[in-house]
Amino acid sequence: MSDTTTDVDEATPGGEAPITFYRLQACPYCERVARLLEESELEYQSRFVEPLHSKRDVVKRVAGVRTVPVIVDDRTGVTMAESANIVEYLESTYGTGDSSSPETETGAAAGGDD
Repeated sequence: MSDTTTDVDEATPGGEAPITFYRLQACPYCERVARLLEESELEYQSRFVEPLHSKRDVVKRVAGVRTVPVIVDDRTGVTMAESANIVEYLESTYGTGDSSSPETETGAAAGGDD
């Protein structure tokens, strides 16, 4: 039984990244988080999950929800879902991004995540 379709270490080949990022291919909410992680040069490991909600057991076990994106930050012990919350957390914890960007102000995740 596999809960992931791909397990790719984006930032530290051969090592364990401190942030695990559960995501879907082509998910705009996931891409928002991925873009911030990349721009901020934070080390993370991507775990692509099953497209069907009912098959996302790994995300349910980790975060208690079947929606993505979800991050698990081993540095702080934080597990978090929903892109707007994740972006706010990353910016406040790591001083990343531009909190005055229109995307942040308008809450790009306002219709819910996948």
